Amino acid sequence: MLLDLILQVPVATDSTAAAAGVQSINYLSLLFKGGIVIYPIMALLLVTLFLAAERYLFIKDASKIDMGFLRSLKDNILRGDIRTASTLCKGTNKPISRILEKGIARVGKPVKDIESAMEIQSNLEISKMEKNMGYLGLIAGVAPTLGFVGTISGIIRIFYEISVTGNFSIETISNGLYEKMISSFSGLVVGLLAYSFYHGINMMIDKFSINLQATVMDFFDTLNEPIR
Repeated sequence: MLLDLILQVPVATDSTAAAAGVQSINYLSLLFKGGIVIYPIMALLLVTLFLAAERYLFIKDASKIDMGFLRSLKDNILRGDIRTASTLCKGTNKPISRILEKGIARVGKPVKDIESAMEIQSNLEISKMEKNMGYLGLIAGVAPTLGFVGTISGIIRIFYEISVTGNFSIETISNGLYEKMISSFSGLVVGLLAYSFYHGINMMIDKFSINLQATVMDFFDTLNEPIR
């Protein structure tokens, strides 16, 4: 029994030391072992975060619809005070106010002319929201591919060194492979982030478009109501 206990002590110590060694990994230094391709991937990550934050804040602010503004606008239209309604729209720097202002400016003309003007302005406002969104979609496809390129080039280099040195050990191959797989992992993470941000922001734009359609329909209903 005593011999068994003595023999068990080094094993526990070794396993504890190994666990401590694994836990003390410096992930930042490990990341940059992925090779030179890591640098463009990190650059794409920074671009992704910047574009996503900029678009999110812009769309969140632009898509706000002030219900007080809409009520005041409706009251002015029902009173026949088109000039005040137009001034109210010009004084409110929002996409919805610019769209409604285009319709108010054409009150008295055929409905098709009003609809056409508002539709054109709506497309312009939505295109402003979609600005630079194509870059997020591009990064979503480029980053993983770039990571795979780094991994494949690393594997080629490993086997080239083996062919030159003749050192075909498991340690040499495993060390080289885990370092090169870092580039694939990094590329996939950046691509996943860009893909998620791209579709998430597009969902915000779609939600704005639906609210916009409801507001425009209410605007035409107001135009059809008799003047008070």
